[in-house]
This record gives sequence, C-alpha cells and structure tokens, in this order.
Amino acid sequence: MKEAQASTIYLKDYRVPEFLIDRTELRFELGESETRVISQLTMRRNPELLGNAANTLRLDGQEMELVTLSLNGRQLTPDQYSVDDDSLTIHGLDALQGDNDDGAFLLSCETLIKPQENTSLEGLYKSSGMFCTQCEAEGFRKITYYLDRPDVMSEFITTVVADKAKYPVLLSNGNDIERGEFEGGKHWVTWEDPFRKPCYLFALVAGDLKSIDDQYTTMSGRTIDLRIFVEAKDLDKCDHAMVSLKNAMAWDEKVYGREYDLDIFMIVAVDDFNMGAMENKGLNIFNTSCVLANPQTTTDTAFQRVEAVVAHEYFHNWSGNRVTCRDWFQLSLKEGFTVFRDSEFSADMGSRTVKRVEDVSFLRTHQFAEDAGPMAHPVRPDSYMEISNFYTLTIYEKGAEVVRMIHELLGAENFRKGSDLYFQRHDGQAVTTEDFVVAMEEASGRDLTLFRRWYSQAGTPVLTVSGRYNSEEQEYHLRVKQTCPATPGQPEKLPLHIPLKMALLDSQGQEIACQLQGESKDTGESDPQQERVLDVTEVEQVFVFANVPEAPVPSLLRGFSAPVKLQCDYSRDELVFLMTQDSDGFNRWNAAQSLAVDVIQELLQAHQSGSSVSADPLLSQAFADVLNTAIVDAEARANNAQDSDAFADQAMLAKLLALPSEAYLSELYDVVDVDGIHAVRERLASDLAATHKAAFSRLFELCRSDAPYVADAAGIGQRALKNTALAWMVRAETPEALSVCYAQFEQAENMTDRDAALRLLTNAQSDYAEPLREKALSAFYEQWQHEALVVNQWFSIQALSDRPGALSRVKALMAHSAFDIRNPNKVRSVIGAFCQHNALHFHDRSGEGYAFLADQIIVLDGLNPQIAARLLTPLTRWRKYDADRQEKMKAELQRIAQQSDLSPDVYEVVSKSLK
Repeated sequence: MKEAQASTIYLKDYRVPEFLIDRTELRFELGESETRVISQLTMRRNPELLGNAANTLRLDGQEMELVTLSLNGRQLTPDQYSVDDDSLTIHGLDALQGDNDDGAFLLSCETLIKPQENTSLEGLYKSSGMFCTQCEAEGFRKITYYLDRPDVMSEFITTVVADKAKYPVLLSNGNDIERGEFEGGKHWVTWEDPFRKPCYLFALVAGDLKSIDDQYTTMSGRTIDLRIFVEAKDLDKCDHAMVSLKNAMAWDEKVYGREYDLDIFMIVAVDDFNMGAMENKGLNIFNTSCVLANPQTTTDTAFQRVEAVVAHEYFHNWSGNRVTCRDWFQLSLKEGFTVFRDSEFSADMGSRTVKRVEDVSFLRTHQFAEDAGPMAHPVRPDSYMEISNFYTLTIYEKGAEVVRMIHELLGAENFRKGSDLYFQRHDGQAVTTEDFVVAMEEASGRDLTLFRRWYSQAGTPVLTVSGRYNSEEQEYHLRVKQTCPATPGQPEKLPLHIPLKMALLDSQGQEIACQLQGESKDTGESDPQQERVLDVTEVEQVFVFANVPEAPVPSLLRGFSAPVKLQCDYSRDELVFLMTQDSDGFNRWNAAQSLAVDVIQELLQAHQSGSSVSADPLLSQAFADVLNTAIVDAEARANNAQDSDAFADQAMLAKLLALPSEAYLSELYDVVDVDGIHAVRERLASDLAATHKAAFSRLFELCRSDAPYVADAAGIGQRALKNTALAWMVRAETPEALSVCYAQFEQAENMTDRDAALRLLTNAQSDYAEPLREKALSAFYEQWQHEALVVNQWFSIQALSDRPGALSRVKALMAHSAFDIRNPNKVRSVIGAFCQHNALHFHDRSGEGYAFLADQIIVLDGLNPQIAARLLTPLTRWRKYDADRQEKMKAELQRIAQQSDLSPDVYEVVSKSLK
C-alpha cells in the first residue's frame, strides 16, 4: 500500500469554529478560459472563544489562483499570509485587525478558477456549454477561500456577470433583486438569500436555458413563483416534475406544517452531475435523469423516481436547509430524515404497500450488504477520510429506517409534535442527531436513551423468534433473541431498542387480541390491541400473550418495522398461509419471498451436491393462487371499469409473481455461489413459466389496454402486471412468445412497454431471438439517439444482459460515439450497470471483469474521484466469494492501491477493503 493519501477525521475532535461569517458577498465574472471570483466576507471571532481567540485565520481553498487579498480595506502582502494546496492562512490577525472589541472585520479576496478544466464536477464547473456548481460536501473550497464547514452559516448576496448571448440565464440562491447590462454584450443579475446557510448550499447556474413557469399559493396565502429550467429541447419533459413539486409543497404543509419561505423556487436540469440532485437553497440542481419525464422517453419507474427526488429536494428546505448539520458526521440528520419524508410522500401518492416493498427490497439487497462489508459504519460515523465516501445507503436508507422506528415508537401524533419542536427550536441552526432525538423525547415524553445506539452502532441486527402455544393456559409464548455481527472497529455489540410490530392470526386469518400477560383484558377504553409494537430491548426476551384461544401463526415485523434480519422457523404451509391470509401487505409479500427462498436454497444444495431434486409443488400452487387472483381481478376490470374500490392492487400482484433476485439471494450466503444461484433460479423460473404458460398468456391479454398513458398508481400497476406476465411468457423463448414481445416493442406507445420488451429481447438466447433483438436494438437507437437519457437506457439494457459475451459487449459500448467517460450518467449506465448489477458475468471465473473494473477506476480517478470511488463497491466485497475469486479481486485492489497519486476518495475505499 502506498503512503496514506488522506488523514482521518474524527467526530471526537470536533471543535466549534474560531471564526464566523455573517455576510458573504460574491461576484462571479464568468469567462471562457477562466472565471474571476471576488468575495467580501463580513467575519468575526466566535464569541464562544473570545477569551481564547486564535491569532491566525485558516480558510479552505483548492485549485485556484489568488490574485489579491485585503483585510478591512488594506491589501495584504505575501509575508502576511501563506497558501498551500488546501488552504490560505493569514498570520498575525490581531495586528492586522486593529482594535475591535467584537472581533469583526471585512476580508476581501479575488481568485481565478478554471471551471472548463474541472472534470471532478465539484465546485464551479462548465459542462455542455453551461456553468454549474456542486458544493456539497466540500466543493465550495474550489470556488473561493472560505470556512468550508456546515456549522458556519451566512447570508449570501451573489452577482453573476456573463456574456448575455451565450448565457442569457444567470441564477443563484434566493430572490432576484437587481439586474442590468454592460457595454460589450455582458449582463449581470444579483441574487439575495436572506436565510443564513452554510456554503455547501450555495448554487450558481449560467446557460442558455428555457423554463416552464407556474405558481403555488401557500397555506398562509403567499404566492410562490415556480420555475424549472432546462435546455429548449426538453421543455416537453417538465410537466410531471412541476406537478410533483406542487404536490410536495401541499403535502409538507399538511403533514409537517412546513411552508416555503422565499418568493421563488427553481429547479435546473443538468446532464453532467455526480449526484441525483442537490437541495441548494431556492435553486435545486438536478441530474436530468431525476427531473425530465415524458411517456415517450421515460418509464414508469423513472416517473416515480422523478416524483420522489423532486419531493426529497424540496423537503430539504426545512430538513437540511433551515435546520442543517453541525458537521458531516451528522449527515443522516438531514438525509435520513428527508428520505423518510419523501418515502411517506410517495406512499401517499401511490400504493403504500408497494412503496414499502420496494424500499425494503432495496435496503435488504444493498444496504445490508454495505453493513456486512469493509465500509460498514454507523448511521452517525465516528471517523472518515473523505466525506464523499459517506454519502452511503447507511446514511440515507438505514438513516430513514431509524427515523421510521422513532415514528413507530412514538406514533404519528407525537412524532409530529417532535418534528414541530425540532424545527421551531433549531431554525437557522446547525445541529446534531442528538438534538433531533431530544426534541422527539421532550415532545412525546418517551425515553429514547437505549434507542440512541442505532446512531452509533454499525451492522444489521438479527432477530431470532420462536413461538410456543400452551393450550391449557391459553397462552402464547414468543421468544425473541437479538444479535449483531462484528463490524470494522466494533467487535462487540450491545442490545438495541427494536420496535417489533406484530399480530397473532387464528386459523381463519383473523387477528387475535394481543393481550400481554398481566394486562387487563378490558382497559375501559378499548379492547386489547390486535396489532401492537413490542419493545425488544434485551439480548433475549419472552413475551407471553394471554387469552389466546388457539395456536396462532405470528405475523412478525409487520411493515418491516425495524431494519433487521428476521429468522423464524415458519413451515412452508405457514408461509403460504401468511402469503394468502395476512392483512399486512408487506408480510404477504415477504412470506411469498421467504417461500421462494426456501425452495431455491433446497434446489441449490442439491445442485451443489450433484443430486436432482424437484421444486416443492407448494410454490407452484402459491403462484397459481396469485395468478388466479390477478386474472379474476383483470376480468372484473374489463367487465366493470367503474367498480374500482373492489379491485386488487395490480402492482402488488406483480410483486407477488416475482422470484427473489439473484442479488438478494446472494446476500443470504457467507460465500456466494454465483453460477449455482443463477442456474437454479433460472431453472425454477423456466419450470414455473412452463407450468403456468396458459395463465400468464391469459393475464397478459387481459392487462393489455388502449387507454392513454397516465403515470398514476392504477396505470403503473396495470403495466407492471402486464409486463410481468410478458416476462414469464418469454421465458419459454418460443417463436410465438418472442413474436408477441417484439410486437409490443414495435407498437408500444409509451417507454415503459417499449423498454420492457427490449429488455426481454436483449436477454433472450434462442436462435429465433437473435434477429429480433438486433433489429430492436438498432431501431431503438436510431429513434432515440438524440435523447441522452434514453441512450443511457439503451446502454444499460445491453450491459445488464446475461447472454454470453457480456464483457465484450460492454467494451464495444464504451467505444460507441455516444459514450463519454467524463459523463457520470454514461459511466453508470455502462460500467456501473455491468460491474454492480450483472453479477453472473462480472464474476466470471476468468477474473476479466475484475481487471476491467480496476482499469476503469484507475482512469476515472484522474477525472472524477467521487465516481471512481463509488464504482469500487463490487471489488470491496471480495470476502463473499470463493478462494479463487477472492485472490483475483484482491489482486486488482492491490493494483489500484499501487497507483501513484490516488485520490483520497479511492484510497480510503481501497485501503479499508484490503485490511
């Protein structure tokens, strides 16, 4: 391993800032070869430290040229300050500042930067003819010298000057207060943001953009101007984002009482962007993939993503902007809370059960894997080398689950009281996760002392649950044990406070009153709860339920009430019972998945031993039951389109007809049999497809519709069920099924159906499929080659194909004229899709996939370290594979480690992975 490329930063070393910035005035003179940035910072010593004030001032700054520097109007000479690669330090501040009781002074600085050469896409950069910023987490230090930390909050006034013909739109945070023109074709706009914010929330955009405009009237009667800026060619793809924004504003007022504060809210779509979107105050900057949506170019999944991300960034206006993080260790304070908020919003906009299923599927497949890997860390980390590496699923998704558990423990009413207190108490402040928990405690009266361990302890807990019925006493004993595996730096784990939502079901599927032993049967207010949340707080506990008239089937972890792995010795018959009888939609789906997992694991064990075992017919019968329900429902819809209240959730039925993914199955094993899992799952799927061929064909026909495309819950569910049926039909790869699939591709009037058909054709392996596949791929590209997001889709469809020769196809895609390794979306759609989501071919025994990824990371590290570090994840999990693959993966990690001048981003991930 080379010498350390970055120092470690520890939470325990946090100190309040020695200086504060009350007002920040910025002037940007945008040029084609360089940009001039002039800053005037109204600063003062932190009153908390006036008795121990520092005599030096250190400001963060990278990749810029210092032109002039002055303090209180006096230009400083080079002997009064020093500059290195990461900072500017002013020496002898006391003498320079003069006699000033409050420690206030004005620091003026002029720098030159080159956005055109900034391939990292951090700070101010120019891409596709547009100037754009990305300052979270530490990008502002590439713009001007500043105290680049989230607990330094300032009012900002920004003036942007640029060529009017090339950059007619000039945007920044806040309200547009003044504008004008200069001779020579330049113009300027001044923006004022009256709300104090840290510099990571600063934003600037300049380009030739058009906008769609609307207005929103807040609950107090204020009129807010809404504007979404895009390239002219994309104006027809903004309506959905605008509707989503207005829905989010109304929802936040209704559910959280939060009203928007500025006079204008703006969104800008940018094609070259490291993240999905950024919540800069009043000027949200979005990756185009998270804002543009049109039925012809966008799938249902992408429509839903746009809705969720627009809401997420808007919700940050309070949970992140008005109340922000004290330091980056508290990142989940804003991200976990806001992910929870956007998840609840999406659930209210569509199917709550399906949304929960999708969120948990993602969590269990990806975040649980992160918890089990070398980068495992608590929701509030103790240390980091490079903060960009901690924009993780643990911070976002597990952080959201931690907030959800608080909501579960307190109830909706008390949670709202807690959030109201939190926003009221800390408005305009930079705070910690502890401040959030304290507000929840004080508002609800609930002690969350033990619960705090969720913030400081890494890893995924395991709940082992067993039940015993005593017929003589009519008691049911539920024994719960909790454990958590060791994670890096945390070999020993303490018990957590886990909310276990559950119910007891009788033989007819009805919920039995859950009366714990010692509780009164009649409280005088209501009958004992039929569903309740158990407080699991010890290593082992036994909960005894009284007055249970028959042996029940426990419905456990309802709604996935905690981010844990549940182990319960359900029989397959009990899983079928839960799948068909449980009133909790999530648990119905989870039982179906558990049944399939159990059968697949049995088949895999036989496959590995060389024996032959047939799949349990119980699984096929369960599929038949769901299929029959779906067909009956579809027939009812066809015969009585008005009786919508009686209809099933078609999106949920589609989920019930899906086998567990190979990625999820892999997470269930300490050592992954990549080839075996793929072979067994494919064989089982083919058998189910053949057995229920007629039923899937019938379902497909019933779900076909000539109705106009609408991206609502009903339309999305109908298309999901139809395309699920088509996928099962195509598994047979008969000429008839493939012809139906190609016909859908040709005749589709929306991208959802077109994309589904193309993916199926691209994965089909029969001789009959080859000409159809090539014809479809060619036609798709020819039609959509001028739509960047659709081309990315075309790339990923091919990179994900499990047909032989995958790596060769990926390399050919990288040589395609539409591919650009400097564009993160292109990188994710080809390299990311193959290495992170095509396990069968990435983990080919030759090791060529590992070498390919290492090559790309080495190249990308010199261009965009953030993207390079994020792509590393598949190699970091080398311990999950057999000895031969382990050695090959480690060798590639070591090859990366031996590169000179590794970025801190990549160095941290590689070094931790090889420990």
